Amino acid sequence: MERKEDEDANAPGASERSSRATRGPCRERLGAFLRRNLVVILTVSGVLLGVVLGMALRSARLSRTHVSYLAFPGEMLLRMLKMLILPLVVCSLVSGAASLDARSLGRLGGIALSYFLATTLVASTIGVALAFAVRPGVGAGALNGPAPALEGMGARKETADSFLDLARNLFPANLVAAAFRTYTTDYKMVAVGNLSNGTVTYQKVPKGVETDGMNILGLVLFAIVFGVALRKLGTEGEELIRFFSSFNEATMVLVSWVMWYVPVGITFLVASKIVEMEDVLLLVTSLGKYIFASILGHVIHGGIILPLIYFGFTRKNPFSFLSGLIAPFTTAFATCSSSATLPSMMKCVEENNGVDKRISRFILPIGATVNMDGAAIFQCVAAVFIAQLNDVQLNAGQIFTILVTATASSVGAAGIPAGGIITIAIILEAIGLPTNDLSLMLAVDWIVDRTTTVVNVEGDALGAGILHHLSQKDLGKRQGVLVGELTEVWAEPTADALAEKEETLSLVTREKLDVVTAAGGSDEKEDEFF
Repeated sequence: MERKEDEDANAPGASERSSRATRGPCRERLGAFLRRNLVVILTVSGVLLGVVLGMALRSARLSRTHVSYLAFPGEMLLRMLKMLILPLVVCSLVSGAASLDARSLGRLGGIALSYFLATTLVASTIGVALAFAVRPGVGAGALNGPAPALEGMGARKETADSFLDLARNLFPANLVAAAFRTYTTDYKMVAVGNLSNGTVTYQKVPKGVETDGMNILGLVLFAIVFGVALRKLGTEGEELIRFFSSFNEATMVLVSWVMWYVPVGITFLVASKIVEMEDVLLLVTSLGKYIFASILGHVIHGGIILPLIYFGFTRKNPFSFLSGLIAPFTTAFATCSSSATLPSMMKCVEENNGVDKRISRFILPIGATVNMDGAAIFQCVAAVFIAQLNDVQLNAGQIFTILVTATASSVGAAGIPAGGIITIAIILEAIGLPTNDLSLMLAVDWIVDRTTTVVNVEGDALGAGILHHLSQKDLGKRQGVLVGELTEVWAEPTADALAEKEETLSLVTREKLDVVTAAGGSDEKEDEFF
């Protein structure tokens, strides 16, 4: 028998059949990997192709008109992503807030805000420390000359008015207008004094104006409160909760379709930016230390600090978690917009990393609005850079002011390209530095803003992963509590009664009810977070 097996093994063609059998599973695994990661591969390839295309077209010296034509496919991508932001933020937050009870919502929101503020404060500290270590403004006095005015700055805005605007935008006077307009303070000069004897002085008086741009803060707060209110209505609010949940699911389907266009749009976005670059060597030579300090801060915070925080809470490999987010990171790098990256981030966090939808769709929109770790780093580096540029020695009080102001003002930073540049003005005003040097930041913002956005969205994603882990951990501690509550509410439910209840209950309530039905109303298991 053994001799027969040896003969079969030594028979002609046996080794070939064995190699084919080995190649079969390998091909299947390779095919499955390519199908699973096709969008990621195409997106990364789009960035590389955009670099090659942009470098090839630089020698053609295209006019501004031709560059705008080149950027058109990328512009269409940004318009698609921005189109999805409003329904995604509002519907996901309404359904997410309605799916959690008040105690769970309060605990979840408290942990999220604590995480956001703590990581942003750490990021600000890293930015200040690196700026003093690298000293990017020392020896760059040649840059401190007449500079073009910073477009869109207007009158110098008082620090107090900046924070008052933040509070005002939390409560928009017109909810419809908040979808495309935001409140900001402008100033007008009013004549005061004794006009009869010619003694006239002028006083700067603040006045409110509406500017273009979605008021994300106001929409986020309204959506959360509205979702809680719908939950309080009980069965009367279930129809509307189901409407927002369905709307949200339909929006995610649209996101999955747009994701297939992302590689094309990114290719032309990157190519057009490279063609627009003027003398990159001159910029890197003059502002190289500023760029180095900012990007090094992003690498330290995004590559070391945030993964360590994730590991400390979850005891899981953070880089395995981040490996499922290559597509949104690539989108963030190409678009420089946290808000535009939100749709793809939400999809990948749920599908690739298994984060519960009720966590991701509640936390990620808030994080895209208030969590700006990358922005805090480069804002602190920029503030110290401008101080060194003007030979201003910062004292301990001013350094503390930079840390606190950068942490607080990053909450109001717009999740759009170059959104953090305007926010730096708040920090400079707080420590008494001139804002005219901000035009230097704009010259290299297109470089720094890419790593800034990647770190911003990485912090949001890891925060969602931490909250998912903590909610699962809390589930183990309070196992069976909600089942007991449900048993009290629906004592001895009949099959018909359960079927009738299931028709009118929300997604979360139905999940609880399914567990009770499966367990016969007595098993100590449930499928809710808290």
